[in-house]
Amino acid sequence: MAETFPVTGAVELAVVERSGFVESRHAGAAIVLDPDGVVQTTLGDVDTPILPRSSLKPLQALGCLTAGVTLDGERLALATASHAGTDRHVAVVRDILHSAGLGEDDLGCPPSWPTDTATRDEMVRELGRPERVRMNCSGKHATMLAACVARGWDTAGYLDPEHPLQLHIREVVERLTGAKVAATAVDGCGAPVHAMSLTALARAAHRIGTASERSPFGLHRLAGTLVRAVRENPWAIDGPGRPDTIAIERLGVFAKGGAEGVMIMTAPNGVTVALKVLDGSGRAATAIALTLLVRAGALTAADVAGVITQLPLTVTGGGNPVGLIRPTI
Repeated sequence: MAETFPVTGAVELAVVERSGFVESRHAGAAIVLDPDGVVQTTLGDVDTPILPRSSLKPLQALGCLTAGVTLDGERLALATASHAGTDRHVAVVRDILHSAGLGEDDLGCPPSWPTDTATRDEMVRELGRPERVRMNCSGKHATMLAACVARGWDTAGYLDPEHPLQLHIREVVERLTGAKVAATAVDGCGAPVHAMSLTALARAAHRIGTASERSPFGLHRLAGTLVRAVRENPWAIDGPGRPDTIAIERLGVFAKGGAEGVMIMTAPNGVTVALKVLDGSGRAATAIALTLLVRAGALTAADVAGVITQLPLTVTGGGNPVGLIRPTI
């Protein structure tokens, strides 16, 4: 039987309040590393492996870069994105594919509607249908394909865990986390996703988020370039008005949420958070991570309070605000 996250290892991270009544509670685990990467705070079980889901994308993107693909700016930000599928996002993904001599049919991710409501509505009006390039992971997939072309690897079967690209990515993941992969599963987009502890995930996020483009180590130079690309193009990693984009734009953090309530976030001073909400809901994840960064002294309470108001945390009743989803750590 596969190892699962223990309920006994979870602590309350956030609640949902409706008209002063606590309607729901989000439990999970979190770890905070200080600017030097030393463990500062742990909440709950941070040692049992979890699936990082899309919070693994920065590590996968670095795997592709070290395999030989060359990307910068918005194309590099899209390589690590869970994008909203807007026309602007799609144009960049198509550019990555075109530069490698490939097309949308080469993508192995499933067809999807964009998560951006306005774009989806327009596609419906135009009698459109789900497309692979609109899938939120298409930037990652286009980059994986481009890496295969750069190395001369077969693009067919690039999602097989035993494909040379995926073996290379796994090696890079283990270098960044400092730990062996605990298990490998199939992510929602069809790519391999590697299980690891929150401690290992936080260690990798810290190494990436604090990397310098002037480092003597090639992997760290590439990580520094990736972080700069995301901070300069926050629209690309998520989408206008969406949590990761808001946090990056307003606070200069490096943030990457993942499905099933996972989040990694590194503040400008290097303090890093990794967390997992046990019930799989990510609706409070950004607010929890920001609150932990405030507690660690990495961000000011006033700045974070302003950002919190921009996040989709309002509970409504009859079309009016009646409560709030709020962190309790």
